[in-house]
Amino acid sequence: MEKTIELIIIIMLLAIMAEIYLLVKPRRHTGSGTQLPILVDTSVLMDGRVVDLAKTGFLLGQIIVPRSVLIELQLLADGADHAKRERARFGMDAMKELKDVLGGSFTLLDDATRIPEGVDNRLLQLAKEMNAAILTLDYNLNKVAQVEGIQILNINELAKSLRMSYLPGDELVLELTQKGQDSHQAVGYLHDGTMVVVEQAKKFLGQKKRIEIIRSLQTDAGKMMFAKVCAEPKEAKEAAQQSPAQAAPKQPKQRSTGRRPQTSKAAKPDAPRAAAQSHRSARSKTQSQREADLIRMVNEQ
Repeated sequence: MEKTIELIIIIMLLAIMAEIYLLVKPRRHTGSGTQLPILVDTSVLMDGRVVDLAKTGFLLGQIIVPRSVLIELQLLADGADHAKRERARFGMDAMKELKDVLGGSFTLLDDATRIPEGVDNRLLQLAKEMNAAILTLDYNLNKVAQVEGIQILNINELAKSLRMSYLPGDELVLELTQKGQDSHQAVGYLHDGTMVVVEQAKKFLGQKKRIEIIRSLQTDAGKMMFAKVCAEPKEAKEAAQQSPAQAAPKQPKQRSTGRRPQTSKAAKPDAPRAAAQSHRSARSKTQSQREADLIRMVNEQ
């Protein structure tokens, strides 16, 4: 009797340990559960970025490529348009690589060999039947799916949301809070925590300055930007307004000096006259000398 009780206790302990192990064990996504399956459009395969997205692990759920999409790729790969042909061949290579990366999460769906309604309408129909989302870059398909109430995943929208908030050439007002790595640098932070290193700005620590983004750097640890201090537009306007204002009062002072500026003005035209007269006299002398030389030559003959 005691052995049976001990056996029951051991079995209960093993069951508890197994349950704890299943709770603690990291779950691998198998495409089932609450995650929606994702239908892949032709435009996504021809783009190729979906492979990098799959490698990072952000593609959750079962990834389904309908055979109608594969047939469309084959037709484009055999077509006469060189650009579309190259992109379609690249898309077929991307689909093969996507299958290797995803493994069991990748499915090639045998939907139909002939699609009179078109691939886009076929994807919309499959999404309604399977309660799936559509991964596409097609603008028109995106809008139609939104009207139909189908969830759309767009890689372009994802890239737009992840891009830098400021691009090189953009200007903003930033508070410089600490010193940089170099002796002349100052550092500030954007609202999202991005570090901005400002060149030649150590003397502006603790101040808010208008800066211009020079370049941005994206790393695995995060993103950072480099900038320079730009001239304030108000200061430039004040300098432009002050320069003519300072030059204006100088003219009445010169006029109010009396007869001296008038004599100088009168003397100025005399100088060119004298120069002209001296130039004419020099001309006449040269001509007379030439005439004298000619007379001498004639007399000698």
